[in-house]
Amino acid sequence: MRAALCLALLSAAFLPAHAADWPMFRGPELNGISRETGWSSTWPVDGPKVAWRAKLGVGFSTVAVGGGKLITSGHDGRAKGQDTVWCFDAATGKELWKHSYPAPLGNKYFEGGTTGTPTIDGDRVFHLSRQGDFFCLDLATGKVVFQKHLPTDLGAEVPEWGFAASPLVEGRLVILNVGSHGTALDKTTGKVVWQNGKGSAAYATAIPFDLDGTRCVALLTHRECAAVEVATGKVRWTRKFTSSYDTNAGAPLLHEGAVLISGENSLAVKLSLRDGSPVAGWKSETWVQFNAGVVLGGHLYAFHGQAGKPDGELRCLDWQTGATKWSQKGLGVGSLTAADGKLIVLSETGELLVVAASPKGFEPLSRAQVVGKKCWTTPVLANGRIYVRNVPGDLLCLDVGGK
Repeated sequence: MRAALCLALLSAAFLPAHAADWPMFRGPELNGISRETGWSSTWPVDGPKVAWRAKLGVGFSTVAVGGGKLITSGHDGRAKGQDTVWCFDAATGKELWKHSYPAPLGNKYFEGGTTGTPTIDGDRVFHLSRQGDFFCLDLATGKVVFQKHLPTDLGAEVPEWGFAASPLVEGRLVILNVGSHGTALDKTTGKVVWQNGKGSAAYATAIPFDLDGTRCVALLTHRECAAVEVATGKVRWTRKFTSSYDTNAGAPLLHEGAVLISGENSLAVKLSLRDGSPVAGWKSETWVQFNAGVVLGGHLYAFHGQAGKPDGELRCLDWQTGATKWSQKGLGVGSLTAADGKLIVLSETGELLVVAASPKGFEPLSRAQVVGKKCWTTPVLANGRIYVRNVPGDLLCLDVGGK
């Protein structure tokens, strides 16, 4: 009995503290879908209760939640301009620490500010700034474990709108969309393990998959989509892909042995993960500028259109063929995640909706204006709370715990 009790306690020690954490951009499975169930999808007319609010500064970074903490970032134009990585208590909003560093606003053709989302891995936080400052921070204290300036240290070109992809942790490596076909650093030391060229990168986070037993990532580059081996950096295949103004920004969406890529004014393309060849039978008139969308029940749910323009639509597509099952105007080009078979949608003007994930038609289960102003940042559901932010940097924590 004593041995069994010891084994049970030991096993419990290695269980995650919060099964519904959201430790990085696109979530625990890197597909935009939360594991969470039991949350409330029905609200009063004025929306869920606001548990807490915070001011982050200008930016588009969404949140990472892990170990009871929330990490995000924003830009403050005061004090000669600086970015800040923020750490809050995820339940109360209490500021636990912040780490600031000099940074320009970078508002060429848009509001500027921070773009990539920090990543939580164990007791560390990884953050890549638009100008190529890479930080490994202690999750508990915010202390800098190590840092690098990648344009200087690697000679990597800074993309026109700055780096925007989030760090991807794979085993002992951190995979960055930096350089022509990615870069990998040792996550404990920051040492460069491999680097594929110094050319301009794209703006999309790498997404992992297995190719014939070898761990790889699907990586959107400046003008291609590529499969790159995690351990070695070897490029397994490439496929030409371009979007307007070279803004390959939407994370690759992987499902059933295929990768879906899209970009501004570039129709969604479905490629085989094995060799990058186009998947037969797929044809769509949809293109996705920023948010990759989600796949549920054999259907893709994603926003079509150009952000800031009046023609944006939320669409449901057949995953196999690309045929549009339904489309809904009036939400602009917003963003979405999913949980428990439902879509969590944030419109471009800050309306939050829960929508049934059904190909039969657009069916909102709840909706409320919650934040206002421009919103391009993906909402996050974690541990009974939905977090939303707008471009000026208003962050809201909404209680949907289902109590």
